[in-house]
Amino acid sequence: MTEPAMTAEFDDVAGWTADAVERLGEGYAIPAACRGSANPAALAWLAEACELRAGSRLLDVGAGIGGPAAWAAERFGVRPVLLEPMPAACRAAARLFGLPVIAADGRRIPLRAGSVDAVWCLGVLDTVRDKAAVLREIHRVLLPGAPLGLLAVVARSTRALPAPEGNLFPTRRRLAGLLDGAGFDLVEQTGLPGGVPLSWSRRAERIAAVVAAGHGADRAHALAVRQAETFTRLFASGQISVRLVHAARRPVPCAQ
Repeated sequence: MTEPAMTAEFDDVAGWTADAVERLGEGYAIPAACRGSANPAALAWLAEACELRAGSRLLDVGAGIGGPAAWAAERFGVRPVLLEPMPAACRAAARLFGLPVIAADGRRIPLRAGSVDAVWCLGVLDTVRDKAAVLREIHRVLLPGAPLGLLAVVARSTRALPAPEGNLFPTRRRLAGLLDGAGFDLVEQTGLPGGVPLSWSRRAERIAAVVAAGHGADRAHALAVRQAETFTRLFASGQISVRLVHAARRPVPCAQ
């Protein structure tokens, strides 16, 4: 069962965000739809690390309302497919960007083995209890040698944290072990780049203000705000941080 705060954060707010974008204009869509998951510098690092190319099929696992995938399509000409379990987020992604959306979670991806050229999974693994199952499914649908781009929130230590509801943060060491166990080689990683353009942050903040004005009294909005505040405290204290990870799918050994 999905926790109420997770539903509020990733489903209720998704629908409200799409409403706000349609009110303010399509220029707000990508910054609003990336809020909480990525910024332009992070997306550019992942795109270059994964060597995205025009026409390649990019699967975004836990795509939310589709901002990063839409950004990659606009900048690099990829053909995105969105995988997202939350119904309102699926509808919002289709409304805002018209991208193909599969309503499913990462533990059971309804695609053929070796059918995608690259996978992104941004800000998702910490919300999943069975991280290994998600990574194994990603490995299955990727072509041999193909890239996986992760934006992962990691914990500084194994000590239990007062984490936001529904979040379980791996350590960097644990994340590396999970990738290795699922059949991935860790190619490179870095911290979260800074320098978000004001034009981007202002548009995202404007959407958030419209959502708050319309839904600030709703319980779901209060739950989503509480989640965000907990994240802010953990980041400020250094207990968690963001890692951008580029990994590559190892081929399955041939039977002798």
